[in-house]
Amino acid sequence: MRATVTLDRPWLRVTLPRQMRVLSWAPHGAGYTKANAILWREVKNADLTPEFDAEAWLSAQMPPDAVGMLTSRDVGTWSDGFAEVEGVTAHCIATVGLSNAEAVGRRLPYHSADYGTINIGLVTNAALTESAQLEAMSIAVQARTMGVLAAGLELATGLATGTGTDCVALACLPGEGRYAGLHTPVGEAVGAAVRNCLTRAAQGWVVWRDAERAKRGAT
Repeated sequence: MRATVTLDRPWLRVTLPRQMRVLSWAPHGAGYTKANAILWREVKNADLTPEFDAEAWLSAQMPPDAVGMLTSRDVGTWSDGFAEVEGVTAHCIATVGLSNAEAVGRRLPYHSADYGTINIGLVTNAALTESAQLEAMSIAVQARTMGVLAAGLELATGLATGTGTDCVALACLPGEGRYAGLHTPVGEAVGAAVRNCLTRAAQGWVVWRDAERAKRGAT
C-alpha cells in the first residue's frame, strides 16, 4: 500500500489510499483522528517568531479530513522509503532538516538563527488496534533516530538524534492487530521503511549543508 505524493509549493501532500486512522502530535489534527491526507506546509524561518501563532495560522489553511505539519525545509527535498514483510507494507515520506538538531537528553541553548525539522508521514496496510498503532509509532521513532545517527552530525552535546521539532504521523486501518513491535512483520516493515528513508534524507541534508557553507565561503 503506497500513498500518492503531490508537490504543490508551498505544500507537500500525501494522499492516503483511503480514509485511515492517523496518530500524530502534528500542529493540526494531533492525537488519533480519521484523515484522507497528510500535508506539509513550508514556511520561512522569519515567519517562525516566538509570538507567531503557527498552529492557528496552519489550521486556517487546512482542508477537512487532513493532518498538517509545518517545516522550514524545502518541501521539494522530500524522500521516501518502502518496505514489505510477509504481506505487511510500510511507506514512509519525509522531509529532513537538521539545523536545530539535538542530542536526546541534553538541550542546546535556544537560538533563532536556523530552524529545521524532521516531518514523517507513514502509511501501513496493517489493521491495528490503537495500542498497536502506538507501538508502531515507537518503532518509527526508533528508526528515525537510527537514520539521524547514521549521518554522524556532531553537536556540543553529542551525536544528533533528532531535532527539537520533529513530528511523525502514522496512518493505518483500524483493526484487531494487537502487536507491532520489533518481532512482528509490522515492526520490521515500519522500521525498514523509516530507517532507509531517514538515512538517505539525513545524509542528503549534510551534503546540502556542506554545499551551502562552501557557497557562502566563496562569496
